[in-house]
Amino acid sequence: MKLRLGLPKGSLQEATLQLLARAGLQVFVSPRSYFAETNDPSVECMLIRAQEMARYIEDGVLDAGLTGRDWIQESEANVQTVADLIYAKQSFGKVRWVLAVPEASSFQSVRDLEGKTIATELVATTKRYLKANGVNAKVEFSWGATEVKPPVLADAIVEVTETGSSLRANKLRIVETVLESNTQLIANIDSWKDDWKRRKIGDIRMLLEGAINALGRVGLIMNVRRDDLAAILNILPALKNPTISNLSDANWVAVHTILDEITVRNIIPRLKEAGGQGIVEYPLNKIVM
Repeated sequence: MKLRLGLPKGSLQEATLQLLARAGLQVFVSPRSYFAETNDPSVECMLIRAQEMARYIEDGVLDAGLTGRDWIQESEANVQTVADLIYAKQSFGKVRWVLAVPEASSFQSVRDLEGKTIATELVATTKRYLKANGVNAKVEFSWGATEVKPPVLADAIVEVTETGSSLRANKLRIVETVLESNTQLIANIDSWKDDWKRRKIGDIRMLLEGAINALGRVGLIMNVRRDDLAAILNILPALKNPTISNLSDANWVAVHTILDEITVRNIIPRLKEAGGQGIVEYPLNKIVM
């Protein structure tokens, strides 16, 4: 038996492949094919646009896949949500679909767009958002380059952003957030009921979550005299209490801990001053909680 796994083709593709590699699933992509080989013979991968992923999973073409919550909501597909995975194209956080207008416009809220034209890829969600706010406006599907359409081709846009830099570069300002989104692992309803497939999908979820937990963190190990241990522990933050191991010399212990990588450059000199010796920093692929 094999699990058919959909991977998002396009802007989220590279971040997804890197995360899967950290999770232990190597995916070998050919630029000429939408099918990909993996180092797990029980997993078949297919590259699908994120916008279409939920529909193919609902129809059973794929057993499971990774796509944005925005596109699941847009398609209104009936799928099983397995996990929220907080990573995006440029960062490991959520993205926002925002209502944006030209900097020079007088629009201050969605209600100012009554009777106006809004361009977006997220048509159905935008229409639901307008209805919830009691606004009647024309929503046009945008085939791309949405940021350049106001004010000539549209009065406003609903566009996805991580940092807002592209909007600012096109002299647009954000009026409201329409939707926050993150990547989700989803499954076909019948596949989720199959014991083997459910376990396989659950394994992938656990490893992906472990890979995300490890992002931006490193392991640290050092030798410490018992007399210096209290001073070392006062310096160290940790996910939980550091692990203390006895060494062959009863006067020494080994200290293991996990740190945010950004803090290490400041902490290692302090650890050395406090008596830490043989300090080793090492990368982490997964932290399974």
